[in-house]
Amino acid sequence: MTPQQTEHRNLIRSVIKKLTGSYNEDLEQEACLKAWQNREKYREEGRVKAWLGALTANLCRDYFRSRSFHEDTGKAGGDEVLEKIAVAPRYEERLDAKARQKIILKAVDDLLAALRKVVVFYEFEEMTYAQIAQKLGIPEGTVKSRLSTARKILAERLKFLRGE
Repeated sequence: MTPQQTEHRNLIRSVIKKLTGSYNEDLEQEACLKAWQNREKYREEGRVKAWLGALTANLCRDYFRSRSFHEDTGKAGGDEVLEKIAVAPRYEERLDAKARQKIILKAVDDLLAALRKVVVFYEFEEMTYAQIAQKLGIPEGTVKSRLSTARKILAERLKFLRGE
């Protein structure tokens, strides 16, 4: 496995763990398979990690709605789990999750490259400030500053999602 493939697999695992609360090998394999099957649909714009993250998040949402999830957990409905994934349930009633996710990913994609990298590393790949600083070759304080700036920009651009 190449370093890039390992990095992508780690991203998929971290998204699954973040959304489901545990490691799920079946979801990981399904995400890898879907990514492979849909690789022609990906447009080479340097955002493969965001694309993989969105693909994996969508699989997790589908899993929570699936019969196998309900059979595994013995729950009749997965609404409480789906609500945990949703950031703003009131607005989500008006805007479906996929559209919401596209809006958020678009806002992240529209950030300056330096800010976008820090957000992707921290939020999607769950790297620490120190790991990001080392990977980008910048001071840890710069990482914190860029992340803070990116969050402020995203909060302003996405405030309509919170109903503001």
